Amino acid sequence: MFDRVVAVDAGADHVFAYGGVDPGSVRDLVYGAIFTRGGDSLKSTAVFIGGSNVELGEEIRTAVKKAFFGPLKVSVLLDCNGANTTAAAAVVLAARHKELSGAKALVLGSTGPVGRRVARLLALGGAEVTVGSRSLERARGVAEAIPVPDSVATVCPVATGDADQLAAALAGVEVVVAAGGPGVCLLPRDVRAGAGSLRVVIDLNAVPPEGIEGVEGSDAGVQRDGHVAYGAIGVGGLKMKIHKAAIAKLFESNDQVLDAEQVFELGSRL
Repeated sequence: MFDRVVAVDAGADHVFAYGGVDPGSVRDLVYGAIFTRGGDSLKSTAVFIGGSNVELGEEIRTAVKKAFFGPLKVSVLLDCNGANTTAAAAVVLAARHKELSGAKALVLGSTGPVGRRVARLLALGGAEVTVGSRSLERARGVAEAIPVPDSVATVCPVATGDADQLAAALAGVEVVVAAGGPGVCLLPRDVRAGAGSLRVVIDLNAVPPEGIEGVEGSDAGVQRDGHVAYGAIGVGGLKMKIHKAAIAKLFESNDQVLDAEQVFELGSRL
């Protein structure tokens, strides 16, 4: 329902929703979209891949692109579980207060879909990114999966399972984004208070208790303990603007594929 309402608000005249889609059923759906129109009219149709399973969504995106041939294609937006638009909004907001190039950033809850994309976008912006997880092995897997040239940024894994590990991970960090699951505190206030280098803290958890203790959900660029703070609702306003803008952009041409990087670029221009 969420994705359909946003699509209508973004200007889509008709929304055809399909549930239970898997890669094997994609081709015929795509054929139904590309064979009904031709030429310049193809841009009047677009594919939005939503749902809650991000990994499956990525497989479906690949299947969608594989079904295209020649000029017969339509634009595609991937935003399962809001991962791309939420991550893009968080990084856009961080960049408003701290130049990303050369900045030291820590992503807590980095192994989830939003955390992975936040880390990826921060790294592409030139930040020195540390990805945190209670499991060092899982954090290492995230770091190794981010396709960033060595000349652009560094991505390092770290364990953040207890207060001592958190404090060590925060050394020199200027930007923290907490992207963990709902109702899980990833950064207690007393640990954060000891991080003198912090400038921007962003909590993407909308369910109490806060992912970053002391940051309220409605915070939108307010000062909290000497840091600029954003809560999930504060980020959500920009996320919704990016979401609507991305859907509207789909209908500008028939050859766009909007993933995290493209969604972030769009958000940066808003």
